[in-house]
Amino acid sequence: MPLGPAIVRGVQFSEDTLCRTRAAAAMFALPSLLLLLLSLCPGPGPGPGSEAKVTRSCTETRQVLGARGYSLSLLPPAVISGEHLRICPQEYTCCSSEIEQRLTWETEATFRGLVEESGSFLVHTLAARHRKFDEVFREMLSSSEHSLALLFHRSYGHLYSQHAPVFTGLFSRLRDYYERSGEGLEDALVDFWAQLLEKMFPLLHPHYIFSPDYLFCLTRLASSPDDSLKPFGEAPRRLRLQITRALVAARAFIQGLETGRDVVSETLKMPLSEGCRQAVMRLTGCPLCRGVPSLPPCRGFCLNVAHGCLSSQGLDPDWGAYLDGLLFLAEKLQGPFSFELAAQSIGVKISEGLVYLQENSAVVSAQVFRECGNPQRAPSRARRAPAPREEVSRLWTPAAAGAAGTEEERPTTAAGTSLNRLVWELRDRLGRVRGFWAGLALTVCANPRMAADISQEAAPCWTGAGRGRYLSPVVASSLEQLENPELDRESLRSDVQTRRRRLQLRLATTRMRAAALGRDMELEDWDEEEEDASGSGEGQHYADDWMAGAAAVAPPARLPRPPRRDTSGGKGGGVLVRHNQGRSRTGGTSVGFHTQPILILFLSALALLGPR
Repeated sequence: MPLGPAIVRGVQFSEDTLCRTRAAAAMFALPSLLLLLLSLCPGPGPGPGSEAKVTRSCTETRQVLGARGYSLSLLPPAVISGEHLRICPQEYTCCSSEIEQRLTWETEATFRGLVEESGSFLVHTLAARHRKFDEVFREMLSSSEHSLALLFHRSYGHLYSQHAPVFTGLFSRLRDYYERSGEGLEDALVDFWAQLLEKMFPLLHPHYIFSPDYLFCLTRLASSPDDSLKPFGEAPRRLRLQITRALVAARAFIQGLETGRDVVSETLKMPLSEGCRQAVMRLTGCPLCRGVPSLPPCRGFCLNVAHGCLSSQGLDPDWGAYLDGLLFLAEKLQGPFSFELAAQSIGVKISEGLVYLQENSAVVSAQVFRECGNPQRAPSRARRAPAPREEVSRLWTPAAAGAAGTEEERPTTAAGTSLNRLVWELRDRLGRVRGFWAGLALTVCANPRMAADISQEAAPCWTGAGRGRYLSPVVASSLEQLENPELDRESLRSDVQTRRRRLQLRLATTRMRAAALGRDMELEDWDEEEEDASGSGEGQHYADDWMAGAAAVAPPARLPRPPRRDTSGGKGGGVLVRHNQGRSRTGGTSVGFHTQPILILFLSALALLGPR
């Protein structure tokens, strides 16, 4: 009996030991089981940069680059370490250093090509408007010259034929001024009236001989500061007012269109800065090196790159002011500064002056004889026969001039278009391009080669580092580009050429706004000192309410420079030429617009050295 409990306890001890042993073994095997279960469970989705870890293949990249003409020997069949890369992520890559460099050039060319293609219509618009307006202005001058020749030949007959070079010379100098290669416009008009007086005054007195010195005294008296002798009445002043401001406005307008065309064309062909080159490569080239060429760049990523690169090299904010200047001056050209009416009025004003000279010949002659002395009488045999009475009396009267004006009230050009229609078309076309530079980044990123479609913004895209969603904010304002996450401050700085182009646009705008107020900046540059001394401050500035054929608001009298004579003119005393004190009023060339050298240097220094 005493062995019973001991046996029971021994059995019970053995069972307890077995249970403990089994429990310890189970606990020892639990970590291995957990590790096995974890290896069979699916993990989280791929994060940024994990797409190559799944495939780690360069097959798609080799196919795309091979189709573009890249040598397959330069492309690894599988991803390699990217430590040699300068722009793209360096974890693993399908690109060698040579492939990365070639892709950088290629992506820059693609980006610049899209920018130039987007702005080609803008260049075409400015070029077409420049060509059309230039044709119209030139043809209006030619039509005016032709009409004057026909009407004067009918009115004056042989007298006009004898002195036709005086009139053709006037139109030649008007064209020279319009084409920016001639002398000052006011000098051209003063010289014309002086030559006309030299020719007409002897015809009124065929029994006298007028020596070159006497004719010099005559023209100097006619251009005296006190206007004591007005042989042609108010016609010279009225013609100067009308033709000067119309030609000044037309020339500034054509120069403005020409400058805008050239500046926009240069800007669209701009090379990218090094920072922008790298940003564009990260945008569209690095997906190829990463092995995912079919993954589109994120739209926000593209917009930040495009806004940053285009805002530093675009033309905002000067673009809007330039368009406003063009439209403001265009309105003046069809209104108070009508080039069409000014061109038509040349013959009318000249005829009015000749009529005044004929009707007041006795008063004019008496004053000339009193100031310059009595001319020498011609010998009886040498006396010139007076012009036939019918030719002398067939003067073109104001009534006839008015009839001729109504007959050609609204001439059209060979282009088949009137000036009013051209201005209307210009207003319509410029309204479409006002927001061009602000919206250029959106236009570029709308191309499927540059970014994912806006309808796929929620889908994974290329972020610059891998597959995912672009979380950085889009910086669209040009004033906030310093916050752009894709470009450094150096890349956002405008270069010298960009500042030069903006300066050109700004100067063209200033010139057009001055011309719209009736002022010629070139004349004011030369005459500033003279005007300050006289206290007038007007320059070539005329009232806006003065219309063609109406009474003009005269500017303050200007002191004329004494005329000088070019003795190479041959018989009759030569050609009268005004002193310009060693300097030309325009002195320009046919390229671009012209400003005085000191002003150019000063403004250039401000533009090139100042902040962007």
